[in-house]
Amino acid sequence: MQRIQSRKLSDVITEQLESMIVDGRLLAGQKLPPERELAEKFAVSRPSLREAIQNMEAKGLLYRKQGGGTFVKRKLTTLVSDPLLDLIAQRPETQFDLLEFRHALEGMAAYYAALRGQPEDYQHLQEALQALPKEDESDKLVEAKALAEFYLIMAQASHNMVLLHVMRSMQSLLQENIRCNLEMLALNSKVGKEISLQRGKIVAAILARNPERARQASNEHLAFIEDTLLNINRQDSRIQRALRRIEVKR
Repeated sequence: MQRIQSRKLSDVITEQLESMIVDGRLLAGQKLPPERELAEKFAVSRPSLREAIQNMEAKGLLYRKQGGGTFVKRKLTTLVSDPLLDLIAQRPETQFDLLEFRHALEGMAAYYAALRGQPEDYQHLQEALQALPKEDESDKLVEAKALAEFYLIMAQASHNMVLLHVMRSMQSLLQENIRCNLEMLALNSKVGKEISLQRGKIVAAILARNPERARQASNEHLAFIEDTLLNINRQDSRIQRALRRIEVKR
């Protein structure tokens, strides 16, 4: 008979720490609790805990600061956030591609948030909605950051770890897309209130635990933004053509 090999305690602790990163209990850049506290939490000896932390360091998941503690690596998502995505974010013609991509991401987040969300998730989502700047907010970067955080909290409520980490890794790209959209939408003063109401409908459907309605509300919201931006672009093109004709006549 083949002998069953027992697992090292440090490997078990390593798996638990990895799980805490995967499910969002430990975030990129976050400092780990002190060794004594972690050892008590896992009910293990400190030498076993230290070995597990060394395993995580070797995998590039943790790093130590001399006299400052142990931290989760900040750039866990480097492979997803590559220079190509930065290039995409800088090109105006890709803004609509990103909007289409957001249909899939945010629609899925809304669907599963309604299906699986817990009371504390819904509380955080409501707080994030209420904390959003008013539609006449002049600083579009501040507004974009708040909205990116709102959608990330919605993804957290979905309890889909792949979705959450994709959205987290792309947060800067999505935030830039939101900022560009907000600046364009500001050219149409009538849409701000409608867009704000649409976000409220998404949250209401999630709180009502109606997954299909939540996804539909999210898709309708993004479709409205897309249509509005297209109309603004068409109008701007007509104005530019008219100005060119005036210049030619001169």
